[in-house]
This record gives sequence, structure tokens and C-alpha cells, in this order.
Amino acid sequence: MKTDLPTKIATFLREVKTETKRVNWPTREETIRYTLIVVGVSLVVAAYLGGLDIIIRFIIKNLRVIFY
Repeated sequence: MKTDLPTKIATFLREVKTETKRVNWPTREETIRYTLIVVGVSLVVAAYLGGLDIIIRFIIKNLRVIFY
């Protein structure tokens, strides 16, 4: 039996609403803590990659001076 599109959409939205109520949402404190962890790790990775970029640029620049 073929159901029409509006019925499928309505069913989907009802299921989404039901499933959303079952989700174990993090507390405000957990959200803040996890956000700070993500920002901190992102800054560390950015500093690491920036440092690598500076070192590699320095090496390439000095190699160019030696060979040319």
C-alpha cells in the first residue's frame, strides 16, 4: 500500500519528537566543560601546526639560500 508524502512527513516528525524526548541531554555544566575542552584542544592543535609551519618555512628558506 502506497502512503502519500504528507503522511510520511507527519509520521517522521512525530517519531522525531518522540525520540528527542528520549535523548539524555547534557547538563549546562557538562556543555560548558566539553566546549572548553574542544576550544583548548583546538588552540593546542593550532599552535602545533603553526609551529610546524614556521619551522618548515625556515628550513625551506635556508635550503633555498644554500642551493641557489
